[in-house]
Amino acid sequence: QVQLVESGGGLVQPGGSVRLSCVASGIIFSIYTMGWYRQAPGKQRELVTGVTSGSRTNYADSVKGRFTISRDNAKNTVYLEMNSLKPEDTAVYYCNARAGGMGNFWGRGTQVTVSS
Repeated sequence: QVQLVESGGGLVQPGGSVRLSCVASGIIFSIYTMGWYRQAPGKQRELVTGVTSGSRTNYADSVKGRFTISRDNAKNTVYLEMNSLKPEDTAVYYCNARAGGMGNFWGRGTQVTVSS
């Protein structure tokens, strides 16, 4: 049974920082591309950032220079470090794991609210 469990969300002030974690189980973590997506109220889910099995990363233009994704294969965990947060970063953040024909899996999400 595959599980992706996100943690670390919450309320943060504009300009603040937060780190999200996603722990995976039931998959061979090291071979999966891991990603973070977000969905704001009334908007479609969008890709924020991803990291491949070879540790190549990509970022949405809106978060470049502010967010950093990293992975720890020994802990089956992917992280999202978010700095200089803006109110428009408010969303539910979802962890994703995908590996070609081996499946595409989602966590339940964690809420991040940026507000003063």
